Amino acid sequence: MNTCPENIVMMMHDYLDEEISPEHEKELKTHLQSCEACKTHFHELKKTVALVQSTSHIQAPGNFTQNVMAKLPKEKKKAGMNRWFNRHPLLAAAAVFLILMSGSLMTSWNGGDELSFTQSDQVVVEGNTVVVPEGETVQGDLTVRNGDLRIEGTVEGNVTVVNGQQFMAGAGGVTGEIEEIDQAFEWLWYSIKSAAKELGSFTSNDNE
Repeated sequence: MNTCPENIVMMMHDYLDEEISPEHEKELKTHLQSCEACKTHFHELKKTVALVQSTSHIQAPGNFTQNVMAKLPKEKKKAGMNRWFNRHPLLAAAAVFLILMSGSLMTSWNGGDELSFTQSDQVVVEGNTVVVPEGETVQGDLTVRNGDLRIEGTVEGNVTVVNGQQFMAGAGGVTGEIEEIDQAFEWLWYSIKSAAKELGSFTSNDNE
């Protein structure tokens, strides 16, 4: 066949596909009568086509796919988790961060009941009460834990009182939100929300 014209094989395929022209069919038959190698190759092609046609009616059982999937080795949970972490690295990092932070916050909550508050030169402490004196302005958020908060001046931010009470006197005012938290889990939820907000702000700035 190496010395035969290249279009002979193409004619074989056209003949088997029933797309050959009468002229090419005549040329092919004439060539096959004089070339034993092409004749053998042509018969092999015809056998292959006949075999494919004879098996065209065979169909796989309806549950074939389910049976094959059931016999495959089951994926380990660890592998599934690793794939999820690889696909969502940012969410994975945030989840781990929140879990670790939750543990530290619960430890911190149970660590004592001493008065603590956001350090500011504009506040004073009277016993167990943190006071924003009249005429003073605290710039930013103010948090008081295990004590009360009395606002006579102004807080330009959010105010949070944990395990205590907040009240305003005179012309005192707060430009942000005021929240009182009395239970450990409320404090935990508040801290998680705050951390998530900061994390979202960080990732947003990082993407920019």
